[in-house]
Amino acid sequence: MNKPWQLPRRTFLKGLGTMLALPTLEAMVPSIGTAAEAVAGGAAGAVPRRMAFVYIPNGVILENWVPQGAGSSYLLSPTLMPLKNVKEDFTVITGLKHDKAKANGDGAGDHARANATFLTGVQARKTAGADIRVGTSVDQIAAMKMGRETRFPSLELSCDKARQAGSCDSGYSCAYQYNLSWKTETMPMAPENDPRRVFERLFGGGNKEENAASAAQRKQYQKSILDFVLEDAKRLQGQLGANDKRKVDEYLAGVRELELQLEASEKFNAAELDYKKPTGIPKDKSAHFRLMYDLMVLAFRTDTTRISTFLMAHDGSNSPFPEIGIPDGHHNLSHHQNDRVMVEKLKKIDYFHMQNFAYFLEKMKATKEADGTSLLDNSMVVLGSGISDGNRHRHDQLPIILAGKGGGTIKQGRHLKLNDQVPMSNLYLSLLDRMGVNIPRFGDSTGRFQYLS
Repeated sequence: MNKPWQLPRRTFLKGLGTMLALPTLEAMVPSIGTAAEAVAGGAAGAVPRRMAFVYIPNGVILENWVPQGAGSSYLLSPTLMPLKNVKEDFTVITGLKHDKAKANGDGAGDHARANATFLTGVQARKTAGADIRVGTSVDQIAAMKMGRETRFPSLELSCDKARQAGSCDSGYSCAYQYNLSWKTETMPMAPENDPRRVFERLFGGGNKEENAASAAQRKQYQKSILDFVLEDAKRLQGQLGANDKRKVDEYLAGVRELELQLEASEKFNAAELDYKKPTGIPKDKSAHFRLMYDLMVLAFRTDTTRISTFLMAHDGSNSPFPEIGIPDGHHNLSHHQNDRVMVEKLKKIDYFHMQNFAYFLEKMKATKEADGTSLLDNSMVVLGSGISDGNRHRHDQLPIILAGKGGGTIKQGRHLKLNDQVPMSNLYLSLLDRMGVNIPRFGDSTGRFQYLS
């Protein structure tokens, strides 16, 4: 029996130049028993599945990454200890490879190939010109189907400035190294590295003139984006039950919290840059990473998109990490030649990346859906690198974590220690299955990944 009143799944709070998509509410789920039954039955309004990919550059120190033991009784490695609170929500996979990131006759350029191949499973054409070619990435294949259901087909993030041309690595175009997502074999999806621009893109509404007017008014009168949708929010609240009212209040509070973080980072940057126009990009890496993670969570919980990629830094990045006392460039350190001082610094960088990833997963787990499950329960998040050992530019034994239960289709809390080197593309093929995208082959896949359930 249907409810006398049901909220459409795609509901927005609207105001001048502003559009806030609402999270999944009980009022959006058809009354065919409980909300959980509706979701399990695949009814309209069911909780959607999301897919995210996070890239860490320059490989890791494997001796500190690979856990002891296998199966569900494994012990977290020192590098992975920040993830202890979500151990039952992810699996460490040892034994995946990307053969197409190897030279295969193309000579040097492992960093460019690592980035280009990571989500495509295809060998990049070696060129520094405009004739780039690699392959459509797994996220964009999913977006071709799922994108019709959301405001944005996909969301591409990075903490690097975009570069689409020029030579970056041994004769490879910068486009390979600074992009993770590829819409077609020749068209990269440029990521955004400014959290403020991402925020405005996600919550801007109407035309560019309205968006600009809204942003200008907020800045002039120090208003929140919520001020522009307040009337719509009050109208909606009068139609909702107690649980949904609480959920909307929590969501709006989360939006405001993110706004305040962005404003604080902009003020800090303005002071640092002698009051030049603020960019909204924090100097502190952890703050930058976490703002991007917050934006991914917000985009997922509002169903603004179901597909996202996050390039923490391009492979070959030589950025230092002063936040954790490391002034050395990351890429330079990765060619450590077994120097123990350099290795210890790399371990600290790896641990730092996992601290910030843990922040993301814990936030996903704490975000509840209409049926009582968590955002992480209904997501599939792959974190990894196209290089395992940065010192030797290896593309096998890749450091891979798969988090989230994919709507109950993935068994987590394990260390999958594969006996044979398995193409990374096999895993992607099986993740696409869970997004309702059934294709016979992806990249250099040799079959489905048989170990998820």
